[in-house]
Amino acid sequence: MEKEPIIMDVVNPQAAGIDVGSRSHWVAVGQSERDVREFGVFNQDLFAMAAWLEEKNIRTVALESTGTYWQNLYAVLMARGFHLVLCNGKFTKNIKGKKTDIKDCQWIQKLHTLGLLTSSFLPDGKTEELRTYCRQRGNLLRSAASTSKKMQKNLRLLNLRLDVVVKDICGLTGLLIIRSICSGETDPKKLASLRHGNCRKSSEEIARALESNGRKDYLFALKQELDTYDHLQGKIEACDREIEKVLDEIINSDDNKRQHHIDAKPYKRLNKNTPKDIDLNLKAYQMFEGTDLMAIEGMSYSTVLALMSEVGMEGIKKFSTAKHFASWLRLAPNNKVSGGKVLSSKVPKGSNRLKIALRNAANAIGNLKDSTPLRDFFHRINFRKGRVSAVSATARKLAVIIWNMVVKGVPYTNPEGYLFLDQKRKMGLVKRIKKQIDKFGLTNEDLGMETVPI
Repeated sequence: MEKEPIIMDVVNPQAAGIDVGSRSHWVAVGQSERDVREFGVFNQDLFAMAAWLEEKNIRTVALESTGTYWQNLYAVLMARGFHLVLCNGKFTKNIKGKKTDIKDCQWIQKLHTLGLLTSSFLPDGKTEELRTYCRQRGNLLRSAASTSKKMQKNLRLLNLRLDVVVKDICGLTGLLIIRSICSGETDPKKLASLRHGNCRKSSEEIARALESNGRKDYLFALKQELDTYDHLQGKIEACDREIEKVLDEIINSDDNKRQHHIDAKPYKRLNKNTPKDIDLNLKAYQMFEGTDLMAIEGMSYSTVLALMSEVGMEGIKKFSTAKHFASWLRLAPNNKVSGGKVLSSKVPKGSNRLKIALRNAANAIGNLKDSTPLRDFFHRINFRKGRVSAVSATARKLAVIIWNMVVKGVPYTNPEGYLFLDQKRKMGLVKRIKKQIDKFGLTNEDLGMETVPI
């Protein structure tokens, strides 16, 4: 019997493929040698490429997401009205024979003509701008953390064991003492007198830890690291101003976003790395058009900021189901089946900033002392499969909850609620105050206050 060839349907007849490079881009509009051309990476070269594609009546173009080299090319072609498919490089690696740039672009063009390439997720323009500022802020925070470790090392070499008596050397007490040390103060008692009222250690304990050995070289290095830390903090504040500006532009440009308002959540802890002058609770509520994501236990301001900057309101709607969203985050198991058996069901490798933020939120949920639905789910998985699996499973559940809240408008309900938990904390505080009053033999009349309810 004669073999009949399998005919592949042409889905995109006027398609081109581009092999993106750091020094040049190879473009193929067909499978013959005359249909392939090389263009440079300068601006005039990109415009010449767009003109050549228009001359060849190309309507859709596929290109690989190679590093950051594709971004300027993508912007030029998008402005010219081409339909662009930005695909992951791992979907175009099955080329036969010796690999060359010409074969690469022709292979991409062939796959795209047959409709075998899918586009990667890309946020809208304003979300991408917000993402740039937030990622730069994250880089600055990591640099500041590295500088903090170097300051701690120099303090230890000076025999100033501030890290033993203070939880965070870059907190209120720590920075006051470090600045005084860099100004030339050596008296331990004077340094200990800078202790903040919230510090748990007494002034005497802090003074015993601040007897220096007087090394000038380590003191010089400490001053240098303190200057670097202050410089980075200034850069972080500049990023915060730009983030607030972009958020205001996004919200004020849409009447449906601007009309929403929500009360503050005082029970949400404000981390020192959270933007100080931005009401992220209100901004997130307006950005997602009345969806209160902060109602989910474990959701912090940094998690909500990562969600707004990495996908945004319109970006999360691009995922047709919650499963697609969780799969894109690489939080869903990758089942490999052969012969009717599951060979592997591990979560795929790879990560992005939103996945990391959701995993951090899941870890915080696991540390909650009060019983909540998500916390109970975390501990059930933790008991069966361990904490690592529990963090991944809870992060996936958070992604599903967020998708349903934003896309379908399903509100999140906690049977106990934050109000109940906040009342429990207040009752505990009142009991501790009552215990201290009884310890020192004071009465409510001595304090000039009414009877403390228990």
